[in-house]
Amino acid sequence: MIMRTKVKDLLKSEPGRTVTAKGWVRTKRGNRNIAFIALNDGSTINNIQIVVETAAFSEELLKKITTGACISVKGDLVKSVGSGQAVEIQAKEIELYGEANPDTYPLQKKGHSLEFLRSIAHLRPRTNTFGAVLRIRHAMAFAIHKYFNDKGFVYLHTPVITASDCEGAGEMFQVTTLDLNNPPRTSDGKVDYSQDFFGKQTSLTVSGQLEGELGAMALGEIYTFGPTFRAENSNTPRHLAEFWMIEPEMAFYDINDNMDLAEDFIKSLVRYALENCMDDLRFLNDMFDKELVERLESVIKTDFVRLTYTEGVKILEESGEKFEFPVGWGVDLQSEHERYLVEKHFGKPVIMTDYPKDIKAFYMKQNEDGRTVRGMDVLFPKIGEIIGGSEREASLEKLQARIDELGMSRDTLEWYLDTRRFGAAPHSGFGLGFERLLLFVTGMSNIRDVIPFPRTPKNAEY
Repeated sequence: MIMRTKVKDLLKSEPGRTVTAKGWVRTKRGNRNIAFIALNDGSTINNIQIVVETAAFSEELLKKITTGACISVKGDLVKSVGSGQAVEIQAKEIELYGEANPDTYPLQKKGHSLEFLRSIAHLRPRTNTFGAVLRIRHAMAFAIHKYFNDKGFVYLHTPVITASDCEGAGEMFQVTTLDLNNPPRTSDGKVDYSQDFFGKQTSLTVSGQLEGELGAMALGEIYTFGPTFRAENSNTPRHLAEFWMIEPEMAFYDINDNMDLAEDFIKSLVRYALENCMDDLRFLNDMFDKELVERLESVIKTDFVRLTYTEGVKILEESGEKFEFPVGWGVDLQSEHERYLVEKHFGKPVIMTDYPKDIKAFYMKQNEDGRTVRGMDVLFPKIGEIIGGSEREASLEKLQARIDELGMSRDTLEWYLDTRRFGAAPHSGFGLGFERLLLFVTGMSNIRDVIPFPRTPKNAEY
């Protein structure tokens, strides 16, 4: 039995042997005597050409081989006489696995808008664009695990269901088994969560950071990589309700160690993409973003700028630029502000530090000035913030005071505070939104186009 060979491997093979290829038909063209089928199996952006002498096959079979149909082809791998490929397959046997009625199959040979393809997310992986994006997504996931494994980090699985709100923003999806039409009530009329599955109110996690810190306080250096959820009603090209996060936490790292790791990490991922995904990157470069490859190459050659929030705000205030959102010390910078610094002022990625404590999370280490914290955001061209992190507050007293100041409940965070009671250590960490990374690496402009099945407000298909 001749086993199937992937198209990716066939295109690199020397001619002169019998092969079997299986995949989906992208196009079929030809005349009465000969047909040319472009076959793709998802292993590469490139198709392999199947040359079919029509007299050798039934007219009924050839009629059913249309765009979208799935076939198996056995034949001779020969040197291609046409341009565009080194080898092609002279078909000897063809088996039709599945038809695709051209009257109803939505992916015919024509350009489709990304908006239309979002409406058929179950079929869009068959397009060149989404095949490329999903292969790059896989490569980046592998590169992330490889990077941390090579550095001796421990991969920690943090819970998806949690009773704590890491960010303190309250934008969480609730998890319950209670009867929503008739939930049990306490004597004062509130929902009685003691009768819920977990005996308390629980939600889907917004971040694995707090649990990650527990791991770092025992294992030294850990990272998480998993799904996170935000019930934030943001219908923008940069927000998802369900997305993936990479969150390393490191004992004995200060803010400078944290910045060094973040910069090295991003450069390593971009380098991996350039070395392993160039066919897909070239396609996306040519189709969507003519500067994509050049921009990726520039990132790995460039030292990121490091400046404080105060310095950044001063640059923005003195820029003369008309921003949609006013800028001033104490405001949470918007994407337009971040992109101005990265794209227009410096022309390179920026790591901004020392943010006002009032706009940052409770766990960030407070600076001596009492106004700012040792937070750090990595800002990238076209994206804005791609990484957010900080040195964590190691002082129990300062952490408790900040929790109280924000009106948060200590009761649900006692386990977290124990890491400051028993053997507290200086430590740092950051979070990288996986889809934000993919926006940068693929050159796509909408975050819905770098995840297979996007979850956004009023949209939970599949």
